[in-house]
Amino acid sequence: MFKKIKILLFLFPIISWSQQTVEGIVYDDLNEVIMGATVFWEGTDVATTSDESGKFIIKKSDKSSVLVISYLGFESTKMTITSEKVLSIKLKSANQLTTIELVKTKKSTEHSMFKATNVQTMGQKELLKAACCNISESFTTNPSIDVNYSDAVTGNKQIKMLGLTSPYILIAEENIPSVRGASQAYGLSFVPGTWVESIQITKGAGSVINGYESISGQINYELLKPANDDQFFANAYADMSERYELNTHFNNKLTDKLSTTLFVHGSARLGKNDLNHDHFLDNPIGKQVNVLNRWQYNDVESGIVSFLNLRYMKDDKQAGQMHFNPDTDKLTTNHWGSEIETEKFEFSNKIGYVFKDIPYQSLGFQNSFQSHTQNSYFGLNQYNIDQKSYYSNLLFNSIISNTKNKFTTGINFTFDKYKEFVAVNFARDFSRIDNSVGAFFEYNYDNLDDFQVVAGIRLDNHNRLGTFLTPRVHIRYNPWKDAVLRTSIGRGKRAANIFAENQQLFASNRTFSIQNNNGKLYGLNPEIAWNYGLSFIQNFKLFGKEAAFILDYYRTDFQNQAVVDVDFSPQQVLFYDLNGKSVANSFQAEFNVELKKHLNLKTAYKYYDVNTDFTVGNLQKALQAKNRFFANLSYETHILDKGQQWKFDVTYNWLGKQRLPITSSNPSQYQLAEFGEAFAVVNAQITRTFSSTFEMYIGGENMGNYKQNNAIVGADNPFGAYFDSSMIYAPVFGQMYYAGLRFKIK
Repeated sequence: MFKKIKILLFLFPIISWSQQTVEGIVYDDLNEVIMGATVFWEGTDVATTSDESGKFIIKKSDKSSVLVISYLGFESTKMTITSEKVLSIKLKSANQLTTIELVKTKKSTEHSMFKATNVQTMGQKELLKAACCNISESFTTNPSIDVNYSDAVTGNKQIKMLGLTSPYILIAEENIPSVRGASQAYGLSFVPGTWVESIQITKGAGSVINGYESISGQINYELLKPANDDQFFANAYADMSERYELNTHFNNKLTDKLSTTLFVHGSARLGKNDLNHDHFLDNPIGKQVNVLNRWQYNDVESGIVSFLNLRYMKDDKQAGQMHFNPDTDKLTTNHWGSEIETEKFEFSNKIGYVFKDIPYQSLGFQNSFQSHTQNSYFGLNQYNIDQKSYYSNLLFNSIISNTKNKFTTGINFTFDKYKEFVAVNFARDFSRIDNSVGAFFEYNYDNLDDFQVVAGIRLDNHNRLGTFLTPRVHIRYNPWKDAVLRTSIGRGKRAANIFAENQQLFASNRTFSIQNNNGKLYGLNPEIAWNYGLSFIQNFKLFGKEAAFILDYYRTDFQNQAVVDVDFSPQQVLFYDLNGKSVANSFQAEFNVELKKHLNLKTAYKYYDVNTDFTVGNLQKALQAKNRFFANLSYETHILDKGQQWKFDVTYNWLGKQRLPITSSNPSQYQLAEFGEAFAVVNAQITRTFSSTFEMYIGGENMGNYKQNNAIVGADNPFGAYFDSSMIYAPVFGQMYYAGLRFKIK
């Protein structure tokens, strides 16, 4: 396989290119980049469009020296080009349109037509379609990410991509890995949705620049930039489960180059609810305080851009039986209960430098330090983990001969110090230190027309994973107008944190058993997988309206996997190295159309075939629906002079039957069916915008009131051998309605 990758890396020779090009970046009047701006030479058919970063490259024409840049809702700009320097182009809003109308010209979710990687970007408009209280709840209107509850006790939501859970997804904050290790189970719930500017979802192995751990995809979220943030923003939220949230942003532009924003989040869930009458809380009670101070320095003249983040977060949850009192019942058999206390401190900075006389050449340096401490217990099981981590990445970008041939190279370093204590049917300290150093090189060939290849390779040395190569290749081809065909192949390798990633199993009375294979990771060996992908997008007009048809197929083939086996016995969970095959096949067909002006429909069908060789034989992955259907209908009225507007959004999710873990050896009252029944969930939201600075919203989740029966096995005897709250395939809470408001000072 390595030989095949090496051949691919050199398939595309670096050739000289005598024809000149013009490069630039397109901004709006709020200094935000514009994707999809049309750029062409006046009087010719030589044209291109700006990409997700607002950047464009266009061949120079012998017939014209006047460049025209246009975008719907903005005044067109003409420029006479006399040099080859990179242009910075700012489009002014058209006089007859209000500021809010300008935002409407941008799609809420953009599928890239310009990158070799299969990436889609969710903007703030998409994030506001639902009560996005934190990132784990922000994907309900996106068909590429599946959101499920991990268990019936903690209320934690788990995401999946391509049929694989979040540990196989590289989750990054502004391209710095953020949700990993100790934070894997709950990390996404610690990022408030209002802090986020956009989310980029990449299917497949992703880029080597961001590391070697990505297997099924990458999720990168961008925080709001102080230089562009509003002076003040507030979002208040409340729902019928007595969950309350308040988010505030305080922005101060100290100089024309230096800005800062203070983000403050506070939330609490106070209500004790037991709507299914099993004597357990349907959702945990608790509170969270989350503060981020973010600084931005931007000096265009010197080519320096820098960000500095300081963050503190404390989150406390209590779950279990309705009458559980932690002061008297903790770690006793009086009442079953759980507490999860998490404290996190983070410091990170990024600095970038664009060479003044060589605008296509830049240098970047990223650093992040995180301290994450979790102390928790689940009934009589205890789990404590403390992770101190440091990440550093140095990048250099330039070209080879011309801008058709670009490259990024660099080195990075990762250090993780874990203090991990597990007390289940055994008590053991799993403290350890992980460190790695790696170098990478990524070559990007783009003929500026219909073909692009991105080929990357990295070499890493890890104290427990050894020394290894990570090759990845992405290819884009545009066969005809408004169509793009992509293919990718890549390898990923990771150290499985088997306890941190499977904390839902602590909320059961299963015994834990690790089948030691003399590996360096809990006695196990590293997880290694290859991911192969093929995707196709066709944009077209249907009855004069915009439409798109998207097809994706991805396959993940594990060479080794840390298998989590809950089927060998309903009273046990086994961890062991893969002995045989484990594959995940994912197919998605998506159709999006503008039915009429401001009325948009998104639909998607997904098929998953995820199977693994377990001790008892080859089985489909438990709690994974093979068939899923998604539909989202959104409508917005015309905007009036003062910004008044109505917004309506409805999302429908249908999940086919799911295989449930084997419980046939349990007494009949503690047995589950072989499959969980198919069901559907409907969410809806109505937003009323009163002005450009104030709006209110109401919404409902699971409006059909579907609930899983017997969500907790053995709830009547939580200290008995058959108790298990981890076999969740459907909602537990039922209908939930909420309301909120947003206010800002520009």
